[in-house]
Amino acid sequence: MAINLTKGQRISLKKEAPGLTKIMCGLGWDVAESKGILGLFKRDEFDLDASVLCLNEKGKLKTKSEVIYFSNLNHRSGAILHLGDNLTGAGEGDDERIIVDLPKIPDDIARLVFVVNIYNCKQRKQSFGMVKNAFVRLVDLANNKEIARYTLLGQEYDGKTGMILAEVYREDGEWKMEAVGKGIVVDGLQAMTNEYY
Repeated sequence: MAINLTKGQRISLKKEAPGLTKIMCGLGWDVAESKGILGLFKRDEFDLDASVLCLNEKGKLKTKSEVIYFSNLNHRSGAILHLGDNLTGAGEGDDERIIVDLPKIPDDIARLVFVVNIYNCKQRKQSFGMVKNAFVRLVDLANNKEIARYTLLGQEYDGKTGMILAEVYREDGEWKMEAVGKGIVVDGLQAMTNEYY
């Protein structure tokens, strides 16, 4: 049974999924309904973009190629594959998926930071407070079992346009995960990555 993580909670992937090698990080969301003069209508479609920042032991990005996102779908090592951009969040289940092959991750990468930002947020006047049912989850691809899930609560993120969702990191020779859930105000992925150089 999957662990429902709380903000700041850490788990050992080795303990929760012994023999784990390949994981899928899935991100899903729905657009909150809004009341208008003619009753319920849906707000503009949201384009949430999931990305992975591959950090060294000092918590820094060495190059721009260490950011895996919709315009750089593959890590140079072949260890990380972004399965593409969902422009609307329409449909059930995972809206964006990222595959991580843990044994292939180069030794110079100590931490994978899973982030999401709202594309064109300023122009569209959108924030995470307008999103509902947002979640990030890790799945063991060997058996398709969900290991852990972290669900975001929309009101807590009113006005926030970027999110540091979770981190998968090496510690004492094993991989662990932390649910971060930190909302930030940022205009796009580039601005989000600036603090990591």
